[in-house]
Amino acid sequence: MVVASSDQGLCVFSASLMGVHSGGSRPGGTVVQGVAVIKDGRDKDLSLGCIHNNGPYKKKSQKKDTKGKPRIEESYKTILADAKHEARHTTRTRQISPTGIERFKRRILIMATRNAYESILKTLEKPGGGEFGKYYSLPDLNDPRIDKLPYSIRILLESAIRNCDNFQVTPRDVEKIVDWQNTSPKQVEIPFKPARVLLQDFTGVPAVVDLACMRDAMNKLGSDSNKINPLVPVDLVIDHSVQVDVARSVNAVQANMDLEFQRNKERFSFLKWGSNAFQNMLVVPPGSGIVHQVNLEYLARVVFNKDGMLYPDSVVGTDSHTTMIDGLGVAGWGVGGIEAEAAMLGQPMSMVLPGVVGFKLLGKLRNGVTATDLVLTVTQMLRKHGVVGKFVEFYGEGMRELSLADRATIANMSPEYGATMGFFPVDHVTLQYLKLTGRSDDTVFMIESYLRANNMFVDYSQLQTERVYSSYLELNLEDVEPCISGPKRPHDRVPVREMKMDWHACLDNKVGFKGFAVPKESQNKVVEFSFHGAPAQLRHGDVVIAAITSCTNTSNPSVMLGAALVAKKACELGLEVKPWIKTSLAPGSGVVTKYLQQSDLQKYLNQLGFHIVGYGCTTCIGNSGDIDEAVASAISENDTVVAAVLSGNRNFEGRVHPLTRANYLASPPLVVAYALAGTVDIDFETEPIGMGKDGKKIFFRDIWPSTEEIAEVVQSSVLPDMFRATYEAITKGNPMWNQLSVPSSMLYAWDPSSTYIHEPPYFKDMTMAPPGPHGVKEAYCLLNFGDSITTDHVSPAGSIHKDSPAAKYLMERGVDRRDFNSYGSRRGNDEVMARGTFANIRIVNKLLKGEVGPKTIYIPTGEKMSVFDAAMRYKSAGHSTIILAGAEYGSGSSRDWAAKGPMLLGVKAVIAKSFERIHRSNLVGMGIIPLCFKPGEDADTLGLTGHERFSIDIPSNVDWIQPGQDITVVTDDGKSFTCTARFDTEVELAYFDHGGILPYVIRNLINAKH
Repeated sequence: MVVASSDQGLCVFSASLMGVHSGGSRPGGTVVQGVAVIKDGRDKDLSLGCIHNNGPYKKKSQKKDTKGKPRIEESYKTILADAKHEARHTTRTRQISPTGIERFKRRILIMATRNAYESILKTLEKPGGGEFGKYYSLPDLNDPRIDKLPYSIRILLESAIRNCDNFQVTPRDVEKIVDWQNTSPKQVEIPFKPARVLLQDFTGVPAVVDLACMRDAMNKLGSDSNKINPLVPVDLVIDHSVQVDVARSVNAVQANMDLEFQRNKERFSFLKWGSNAFQNMLVVPPGSGIVHQVNLEYLARVVFNKDGMLYPDSVVGTDSHTTMIDGLGVAGWGVGGIEAEAAMLGQPMSMVLPGVVGFKLLGKLRNGVTATDLVLTVTQMLRKHGVVGKFVEFYGEGMRELSLADRATIANMSPEYGATMGFFPVDHVTLQYLKLTGRSDDTVFMIESYLRANNMFVDYSQLQTERVYSSYLELNLEDVEPCISGPKRPHDRVPVREMKMDWHACLDNKVGFKGFAVPKESQNKVVEFSFHGAPAQLRHGDVVIAAITSCTNTSNPSVMLGAALVAKKACELGLEVKPWIKTSLAPGSGVVTKYLQQSDLQKYLNQLGFHIVGYGCTTCIGNSGDIDEAVASAISENDTVVAAVLSGNRNFEGRVHPLTRANYLASPPLVVAYALAGTVDIDFETEPIGMGKDGKKIFFRDIWPSTEEIAEVVQSSVLPDMFRATYEAITKGNPMWNQLSVPSSMLYAWDPSSTYIHEPPYFKDMTMAPPGPHGVKEAYCLLNFGDSITTDHVSPAGSIHKDSPAAKYLMERGVDRRDFNSYGSRRGNDEVMARGTFANIRIVNKLLKGEVGPKTIYIPTGEKMSVFDAAMRYKSAGHSTIILAGAEYGSGSSRDWAAKGPMLLGVKAVIAKSFERIHRSNLVGMGIIPLCFKPGEDADTLGLTGHERFSIDIPSNVDWIQPGQDITVVTDDGKSFTCTARFDTEVELAYFDHGGILPYVIRNLINAKH
């Protein structure tokens, strides 16, 4: 316990409370022999312990009570007086007596648990007597600035007020949010504590592995391992493991689930152990549905009522499409697994206060236009506008015309348009959906009452207060037309009427996002092959995968029943789908099956081959299973550019299937239509989709249902009891899950021979002293990339290639090739994942001069080898490595392995033109330095080939580094250039100082006394 005085103020704090240990640094300055030294009172992290004359608690702000803001507690003055009495003015730093320490600790603890906004804590009365609970009332702040805040920012504000303990969250943070209009352009940092955390099994397994490993680390450091326990509700839905091994069969669901359990029994047992070993963790078993649809239909609270305290639901998830819940008025977005783990353990998330784009919707969708068409249009508009790192908030008269499911579809694709959130405030449509999905009337009434009382409810029947946004966009829904996106990116929208022309342009164009460079003379080539004894043909543009898949669309009854109506009309006219097209239907929850059966339409989907194959993500994440061998050979031997059409949200190269170079995102009804056509090389306006049973040409317009037809079926087939029955069954599990036996120990018994679950090396040799910042000296370039390198390129989720380093590792341990499973399923094993890093077969590394694939050049000798082998060579020789990249590095799914993998390979820094938001923070979380070239510069303009050796000058003391600081990079051939260090907040600098976010959390938990 120390007192330090300076010319600028007086700081008093407990090193243990501040999470600092002898020999450590930041937050809290430095500690020398148990004595903390504060440098001129300038450290920004000590909001509680430091009372600066120039800080947030200066005398002026203590006396005034402006705009209804609560006074800073009088206890500050008492502590200041006591501290001055204890301190000798002649000594700048000294020890305090044990009695003084205890008195000081008691008062600090009182302050740390007392909320500075207690004066606005109100009771929400029930109309008939009694109360719902207490809540922090935003109207009672009497601040006119709040009335103009976007609704999404009000959720951040309420969270900051409710969690304002003067320790993790301070009144200064609250003021930043209230003053959002002025502070958000300045990129100010705020803390945010989400109400809950959402996981799926691909990202959830490594999260639980890390938690288990953190328990071991706590144990080894002599602390209580039970401190590693979620402090907020954690929901983990197992949905990423099911593959489409069996399709076009009435037994597909059970057959695929049997295979899923065979492959993943060890992983599932581990997750079941976690659900028992960790408090506050719910695991939803396999076969239940897709995480985001389950979240929307069942898990979301909208408003929490916990121990008599009411507050808005908010969630961070380890899947980037967590944003789907924004359609329900719940603030949610994707974060890296390591950030989620910290949030589970009660750490506030540090985030830059975002700008908010106001997106005004007018009119209504035209007949035959779907929510998928709308979201692809919105995605293209927002990509063009530029919304990375921002919230998008939808408003306007058009909101009345959008069902909740349509809103959720738009919110779901926030990662594709680049926003942190695509937010729809709660209104009457939200309340109707809550009732439809089986939430009780009492719960819905409580939600409405709270949100109205706290000015968080939109009532379009009343005059709207004009809210202020950072920028504005507008779309008339009547202007939206049927469209698809592709062939390689979700924001490359193509109107259906232009599809044939666009396809031929793609064949002509040089290789790129919109090009395959197929020579003119080869474009009409017909490949003859035999399919199960019958003659068959393949051409460029032929569809080989047609999948109704993904949370984006399977949660939307309109497009699902729309697809079923297309199937019905097609069957009645005698149309069929070619037998070599792999068709599948993977609903996001059992509710979909119930309403397809209720409407008596599933039989038509079955007739066309769209049998239900399972309840999970399937094709959308690359779990499309094998294509028939005859088809696969015809494609690969003739270099045919074939297509997959899926109702997913991602279509990056190599993601859907290694052999489908063209991948198009489309609404479920369009998936059925393109499956029937058998090709994307078609003009639906002028060319028939096929021949009917009477030999008559059948056109697209003949099978396309009207909006009224779809609405009628939705009205009669989607019922509240379906939701209740489905989710009552979920909580009971299924026979295979219930039969899994797991140990009851609190510490996990690692099996060294396991190829699924392996103890990671993150905390090996960890001590209580943070390692401090690191620069980079004479590092080699491991990889040199262009633009749009995605997390699919960095950390593949699909199949494990037979010639890859990961395959070699598995075979050496007796794993048969047919049991390789996917990379995603093996994310609990760092040995597999390190070898799978940069193993995407479509990755383009400039060091290979045009060759495509997961190889690189080992610069010292010029040898070509796998990325993993080169990285291990560099490590064994004692060399660091860096990566050069272009724009949008790390876009795509939020994968912590896309940062963990490079760290294990020895990568110390990534120098890019720009980063995707989550991936950049994940790099920081794993101790990798993210650097951005200055505007107008990149590796090419600077003449960097990747054959240089790079030195990056980073100060050795974290106090000398500022967020966004300029950093000099020099090469061994005399080049020198300046980059921006993308440590965006002070907290990220603290993570870097500690060697990553997880060591930071462990040290803080060990040191924490409250």
